[in-house]
Amino acid sequence: MTDLQMRKMRFAFADYDVPFLWNEENPAFSSMANAVSFLAIAFEKMVVNMIREAMPLITDPEVAEEATAFVHQEGQHSTAHRQHVNALIKAYPGLQETLNDVISAFDRLTVNTSIDYRLAYTADLEATFTPVFKLMLDNEAALFRSGDDRVASLFIWHFVEEVEHRSSALIIFDSVVGSDTYRMRMAPSIFRHVMRTIRVACEGFNKHVPLEERKIDALAMFASYRAQQKLRTWLPLLKAQYNGPMSRAFDDLPRREQLTALAGIIRSQLPKHNPAHEKLPALADLWFDRYEAGYDVTHWYTADTTARK
Repeated sequence: MTDLQMRKMRFAFADYDVPFLWNEENPAFSSMANAVSFLAIAFEKMVVNMIREAMPLITDPEVAEEATAFVHQEGQHSTAHRQHVNALIKAYPGLQETLNDVISAFDRLTVNTSIDYRLAYTADLEATFTPVFKLMLDNEAALFRSGDDRVASLFIWHFVEEVEHRSSALIIFDSVVGSDTYRMRMAPSIFRHVMRTIRVACEGFNKHVPLEERKIDALAMFASYRAQQKLRTWLPLLKAQYNGPMSRAFDDLPRREQLTALAGIIRSQLPKHNPAHEKLPALADLWFDRYEAGYDVTHWYTADTTARK
């Protein structure tokens, strides 16, 4: 029996404007998180279609139940991220083009690849989430606390639920495909696709959001891009277009914790990886406890402030 719950969340994005720079103290993280919202809509659409296609292939009733709960959680994430992205598009209409391009990248994946590949894609990507999101949630004070509470609360909820269903995608993959060798062989092309799609989002940010409102070059998260820009400054014949400072989202986070997350990402792609054994962020348990107690988790920081008065 699965332990996953479906939690419907509404973050009041329509109540008042949602800034692109939702955490002014960390513009690079603001931009990166916005890109995650665009990616989530497209990726989770692919997941919903993939599970629908895979269900007839799942013979174990417990795995089928896990798949149903998993896809319900992913559907809720997509709905909430679309509300966030719609608010950004309202402020910057050109971002509709960016969203369309990101969705198209995953629609093509659905049409042009096998169910085995998409199951491996989901399993490989989801396996990285626990170490990555642990890094973010363990540093919530630096990354979330000073930002717009609606956006911060959206990502905290999404990330703790990803930790909750951290084993689901691998359970489903193992039931239908069951080949670590295949999953590892597909990993390079899978992560190339992920990074290309995130780059599409970041290119859209540079194109459609004025520099004075995003404060950074949204492409600075890509090492290859930073190297190209540096080369252009050295070679006068190559004109470098200035898109803003080249700061990165995790520049101020402890290096040891970043290396631990990197090691976790690498470990997540190895044979016999079991996400159930991963170290979890303490904030996840706190979030679940507060949710069960009736705390307003859609206002993670402002509800906390009100409660202390």
